Amino acid sequence: MSKKIEIERSKLMEAYKAANDEQKQLLINLYGKDIFKPADVRERIKTFEDACRELDSRCEDNHPLVSEFEALQGYFCENDNLSKDILAYLQLRIICAALNEGWEPTFANEEYRWYPWFVIYTKDELARMDEEKRRRVVGRSYNNAYAYGGLVFASAHYASSYSRSNFGSRLAFKSEELADYAGKQFIEIYADFVAL
Repeated sequence: MSKKIEIERSKLMEAYKAANDEQKQLLINLYGKDIFKPADVRERIKTFEDACRELDSRCEDNHPLVSEFEALQGYFCENDNLSKDILAYLQLRIICAALNEGWEPTFANEEYRWYPWFVIYTKDELARMDEEKRRRVVGRSYNNAYAYGGLVFASAHYASSYSRSNFGSRLAFKSEELADYAGKQFIEIYADFVAL
């Protein structure tokens, strides 16, 4: 007769955090690796590489978007012919898919979709700003922003082309919080996408 042992998830997570690598592997072998993933996708995805791993973990082989990225990057890098905005778009497709955790926009009339919203400043506009306002320019470093123009994350409501756009790209998010997070966390990739 087997006896069932129950453990609270919070206690299991505490044990996992305090464990050394060997102990962590033992816990993963017992409970599976998915239980130790943070529940909030924003905690799991901090980098582009995290987004690739997240998508690949949902498939037996590479996720189709990751496979396409790797194939196109390999081909174009060999020929030294991949522009930053195209590379950024391929990366943003992966980031959006990973953060959305399977949700895809259907573009139905009643569906809400969220997009990061940016304000782009020219070099001259930045030069005319007082120091305090210039410090609020989020994302790029002051020197980089000053030299090339500034990219500021502003809000996360509608498509980045116009605040009341009825059209948008497939780079949509299922929630305002995810759009806000992506716009801030991946601002350098968005800056390359808008070709600053």
